[in-house]
Amino acid sequence: MLTASRTPQLKTVLIASGVVLTLAMGVRHGFGFWLQPISQAHGWTRETYSLAMALQNLLWGAFGPFAGMAADRFGTARVVIVGALLYMAGLLWMALVNQPTAFVIGSGVLIGAALACTAFGAVSGIVGRSAPEAKRSWAFGMSSAASSFGQFALMPIEQQLISATGWQNAFYILAAVVVLLMIPMAFGLREPPVEKASGPQQSILEATREAFAYRPFLLLIAGYFVCGFQLVFIGVHMPAYLKDKGLMDPNVAVIALALIGLFNIFGSYYAGKLGGFLPKRYLLSTIYITRAVVIALFLLAPLSSWSVYIFASAMGLLWLSTVPLTNGVIAGIFGVKYLSMLSGFVFLSHQVGSFLGVWLGGYLFTKQGNYDTVWMITIALGVFAALINLPINEKAIVRTRPAMA
Repeated sequence: MLTASRTPQLKTVLIASGVVLTLAMGVRHGFGFWLQPISQAHGWTRETYSLAMALQNLLWGAFGPFAGMAADRFGTARVVIVGALLYMAGLLWMALVNQPTAFVIGSGVLIGAALACTAFGAVSGIVGRSAPEAKRSWAFGMSSAASSFGQFALMPIEQQLISATGWQNAFYILAAVVVLLMIPMAFGLREPPVEKASGPQQSILEATREAFAYRPFLLLIAGYFVCGFQLVFIGVHMPAYLKDKGLMDPNVAVIALALIGLFNIFGSYYAGKLGGFLPKRYLLSTIYITRAVVIALFLLAPLSSWSVYIFASAMGLLWLSTVPLTNGVIAGIFGVKYLSMLSGFVFLSHQVGSFLGVWLGGYLFTKQGNYDTVWMITIALGVFAALINLPINEKAIVRTRPAMA
């Protein structure tokens, strides 16, 4: 039931993967709304909840290459179904567990593994294999736009669920929604069994060795670390930061995070579209340096609801626009046979950055009483990422053995 007789149509893949990404990323982006109510209910410092979010992101990355290998080998549909069940379990765990160590470890493992099975790394392979080469970057952009729509659409819903039903009941509702919608969508991501071509074929180990011995791949890994650090720090700590600065209306943070999702729909789509005919490395470099400038201007400007909305809109255009470009570079260099796995390795670096960004935000706030140092780090890292993306060679690697292009 979980295999198809032929490669699914691109339209079907984009719709099914779009719903999965909308739910996976939309729910995850709203976790910042639970920071204060959970911390207050259990008597925890912000560092405890921040550590749980950091571990989720780290394990998301650690499980990513293995989820990608499974998706490339056994099919995306099976991996997404497993991920949906893990997501449900993780949300229920966050609702029920009040012991801090168990909360941190359990939610980290369950949500981290769930995201590895339902987010970009797991579905990138089937998107790349279903799209013709000329449309591949555009298709990646469409997938990224779907995840952005999830952030835009679900974050206000999550905040309203917490307000209307309480933070625990909000988790119960989201757990049910994830399972009831993701599993049916998985059947739209069925692929035919892998057919082995005649002649020598590249193995998983050979593909991994090849990638890690290639300098452009290592530069992509370093740049993605910066992406994760910046985005997850902002996504998790923005609501608390605004309250600390005197913007007590929770709707300001809700609108800001929704604006990030809204504008990221356009940013991701057009990044993928532009990546079809402009050098992706230059687009990536431009995104990172622009992020650094936008953050610096936000910190220098007088803080108001409108300055927050302008910042959120500008960051939204740059938020996940790195995803279609990075996946496009990987597919262009190495082909699509092991695309999910290689994207998973690059995404592991993204999540190491996410771990440090979200944890360091909570740790330094506890030590210093503010987020000033972490904001400065995000600016410096943006400049660093802009520079290291410039020398990336996007040309297809030359092999002595054939591999699926």
